[in-house]
Amino acid sequence: MNLRFFIDRPILSIVLSVVIVLLGFIGLKSLPVEQYPDIAPPTVSVYATYPGANAETVLKSVIVPLEEAINGVENMSYITSTSSNSGSAEIKIYFKQGTDPDMAAVNVQNRVSTAQSLLPSEVVRIGITTEKQQNAELKTFALYAPDGGYDAKFLNNYMKLNVEPRLKRIQGVGKVQQFGAQYSMRLWLKPDQMARYHLIPSDITAVLERQNIEAATGSFGENHDNNFQYTMKYRGRFSTPEEFGELIVKALPNGDVLKLKDVAGIELGDEDYTFSNILNGKPAAMAIIYQTAGSNASSVINEIDKVIEDCSKNLPKGMEFVTLNDTNRFLYASIHEVIWSLVIAVILVVLVVYLFLQDIRATLIPTLAIFVSVIGTFGFMAVAGFSINLLTLFALVLAIGTVVDNAIIVVEAVQARFESGYHSSYMATNYAMGGITSAIVVSTVIFMAVFIPTSMIGGTSGTFYTQFGITMAVAVGLSAVNALTLSPALCAMMMRPTVGDTGFNARFRKAYSVAFNALLERYKTGVLFFIRRRWACVGVIAVCLAALFILMRNTKTGFVPDEDTGSVMISMDTPSGTSLNKTNKTIAELQQRLMQIPEIEYSGGVGGWSFSGMGPSMGMFFLSLKPWDERTGEGQSAKDIANMIYGIAQEIPDANVFTMTPPMIPGYGMGSGFELYIQDKVGGDINDLKQISEKFVEELNLRPEIEAAYTAFNTNYPQYWVDVDFAQCERAGISPADVLSTISGYYGGEYASNFNRFSKLYRVMMQADPATRVTPESLKHFYIRIGDEMAPLSQFVTLTKTYGPQSISRFNLYNAISINGTPAEGYSSGDALKAVDETAEKILSKNYGYEFGGISREESSNSGNTVLIFAICGILVYLILSALYESLIMPLCILISIPAGLMGSFLFAKMFGLENNIYLQTGLIMLIGLLAKTAILITEYAGERRKNGMTLKQSAVGAAKARLRPILMTALTMVFGMLPLMFASGVGANGNSTLGTGTVGGMIIGTLVLLFLVPGLWMIFQSLQEKIRPTTGFEEKKDWAIEVEKEYVAEQKNKKE
Repeated sequence: MNLRFFIDRPILSIVLSVVIVLLGFIGLKSLPVEQYPDIAPPTVSVYATYPGANAETVLKSVIVPLEEAINGVENMSYITSTSSNSGSAEIKIYFKQGTDPDMAAVNVQNRVSTAQSLLPSEVVRIGITTEKQQNAELKTFALYAPDGGYDAKFLNNYMKLNVEPRLKRIQGVGKVQQFGAQYSMRLWLKPDQMARYHLIPSDITAVLERQNIEAATGSFGENHDNNFQYTMKYRGRFSTPEEFGELIVKALPNGDVLKLKDVAGIELGDEDYTFSNILNGKPAAMAIIYQTAGSNASSVINEIDKVIEDCSKNLPKGMEFVTLNDTNRFLYASIHEVIWSLVIAVILVVLVVYLFLQDIRATLIPTLAIFVSVIGTFGFMAVAGFSINLLTLFALVLAIGTVVDNAIIVVEAVQARFESGYHSSYMATNYAMGGITSAIVVSTVIFMAVFIPTSMIGGTSGTFYTQFGITMAVAVGLSAVNALTLSPALCAMMMRPTVGDTGFNARFRKAYSVAFNALLERYKTGVLFFIRRRWACVGVIAVCLAALFILMRNTKTGFVPDEDTGSVMISMDTPSGTSLNKTNKTIAELQQRLMQIPEIEYSGGVGGWSFSGMGPSMGMFFLSLKPWDERTGEGQSAKDIANMIYGIAQEIPDANVFTMTPPMIPGYGMGSGFELYIQDKVGGDINDLKQISEKFVEELNLRPEIEAAYTAFNTNYPQYWVDVDFAQCERAGISPADVLSTISGYYGGEYASNFNRFSKLYRVMMQADPATRVTPESLKHFYIRIGDEMAPLSQFVTLTKTYGPQSISRFNLYNAISINGTPAEGYSSGDALKAVDETAEKILSKNYGYEFGGISREESSNSGNTVLIFAICGILVYLILSALYESLIMPLCILISIPAGLMGSFLFAKMFGLENNIYLQTGLIMLIGLLAKTAILITEYAGERRKNGMTLKQSAVGAAKARLRPILMTALTMVFGMLPLMFASGVGANGNSTLGTGTVGGMIIGTLVLLFLVPGLWMIFQSLQEKIRPTTGFEEKKDWAIEVEKEYVAEQKNKKE
């Protein structure tokens, strides 16, 4: 193929490249920025509340009906639920990747509607919320006063009124979970006064229903021919404690009236008292913001930051916002590191090219190819809907070493023509392109084809491979376009023969030629060694295959490497039955010790909530660490600090803690590590499930692969059975429902009415005064009405002490206990999952099962992808080569040499203690294409020489010598381009070093094996090909440079004879 058209039209070639660059800049301006592509499965959450109900009651009356209705909704992957003693019910439905999140939410809402008739009326009245959200934390922030000048109630409600509504309006915000209640009118019933006036809680509710109402009262003069019309306004709902206190409960016999303030204490309090927050020892309001599926996390966080910054301008004096966790902090720090690696890689690649070409003008041509290909790729990314993320940036870093390859081939081929006697740049370029065009096209097609099948793999890993692979393929495709248009045009314009040059360049070129010729002779000796001993070729390939198999089986596995994200989270629980007040004291004590760790900038503690559920004995800490550049010393990483916290927590006997860092992939749970659920598949006793789970956790903690396994589930929370004496109720003429309703009104509390204030609608909550319901004996002081008399509830109710769980979880409709854990130092997440599988095989009987959740579920389902990807890539490369060579045999000399490079990647990963994860695998896919491309250069040149009448041996040795320099340039540009990643430190270092180390190892070992073995392998398979399909003659084409080479070989042969 001759591309004289572009050589004759250099302006056209330049314009074409400028257009590619302009499109790239336009695309770059519109590309969103995020940490990873949108790979988390869409999630829909359903929330309900049953005031006063315990976990088992919520499970039976709320969770089960809703689960039965929702189960099987279109494209559902799995479903989890949690019910707690606080009366809350939460159901999460996870959908298959690619599901429309809006349709998923609508489908779930429709299913929920069908189950409402089965739910308690109190639950329906409060409302069932269906939210489309990701299980991904975007940002955790707090509002506090460093001097402690504002109490928690004021801070919570300030955020509820002035901040939360604005955050919810941001496109992409799925939920704002604030750890604190909004205002509520609290009616604290006085049981002695209630009994004195023969009242029960339902009487107060009825009063509110009658008197605290809004009404449309119409107007005077409407529809009449009079001159005036007046609208009547009813005063409506009350809004202050004083107004509620004046409500008339009943008329007394003496003519007086009983007011609500006579039987209840009334205050503007909190809707519930489930949570408490402290930040650096001061009261605070804290919130977590979650995103919706399909939204861009980075853009959403930027909008959130704008809103918070705007709100901070109007804060009362002494208050300030503090960010505890923000995924953008790690994202931008990581991207900064990758871009810096990109710049260093470009500089190193240019230096390597200059070292081999010894010509500034010749070096400029491959350098321009880098910019045209890389910048142009941004345009395609915008069209394809990709984003700038760590994967696509890594693809571009790798592309630097590959896109320069095609331009190097062009420039080196032109240089070789000059060295063989050409004096005209135009003629040298024209003839050089005629010999290398097919090699460039074939090798580029092979390289791009490697990435096509990987983009068709479903699931999370498929999304990873798609964005990485397609970005890489497009960059290389653009480099081929550049190599066939701009590069030859520039070569014809800029390159000149070096004959007659003087000065430094000439001396440097002379020294280089001497050194390279010496290397070339040694290389020729090595090639001849394997050509004469073809069994050695087969032996080396066999050793490489065996080593690859062994290393693949023994290299630890993972999904994505854990990084220091600048945040640590602590899930804490105190002994069963601990009150929220006591838990808060434990949180304050632990926080005081945490603040002594110099690497911690802010410490936010939440009482009443943890990753294990909700309850008064649970707590949570969000630790914001100091910037990475202030934590460069030994023992200052997030993982080191997490391990340090275990030692600190041992000094506090009431604190049982489990530390974790945020997950690397948003949307797969709140923490890193592994997550699984032990399921009771026969619906047995919850205590039996607890014993099995405890045994499972105990066994896991004995495994060397597990640093810590942990479950907060406990059935030792002190509780009381409430048994109603049905016979006694019948004798008294009341129903058991009356008794239970009265108990619920006093102890559990009721949502009795509403009121308006601060332009918002709030609830009126009714409950007995806390001081009157502290012990079980208090039941004697609460009364139920029997006709005209009052009787203590203790006459109809028997309390029996028992123990039960604080919350109950389910997984796919089975009662389940969640277990979280982290891999031990030196072990990967894949090793941990394997340990879990082996432990389950040992511990669990047929009545119990287990399933992974979160990122662990994705990793376990994709554990066999590596072999599958290699197989698909290998088959596709073979088929394309077979079609191009019109042979089923010749492609084998390329394919069987590639495993050496893959073995090199795994060898380096093993040597440096790295794991086989997504980053290593993406590098391996790239290596398959690049090594195949390198091998094709040798086989193409050998085939050209064979067609020009050379013997098999002359063709193989001649091709090897001719292609040594461009192959070394290709390999060294890739190796030097990857060195910044290989030796990365700081933010994102684990992922960077995994990708860089695997690529460098594979490139070094793969290139060495290819250089020495492919000539011999080509001879083996070419001789087989000629025996199967004999050719009648070889003088099909004449190439002047090859003819000169033939004459030189013949002359050398005559000298030896």
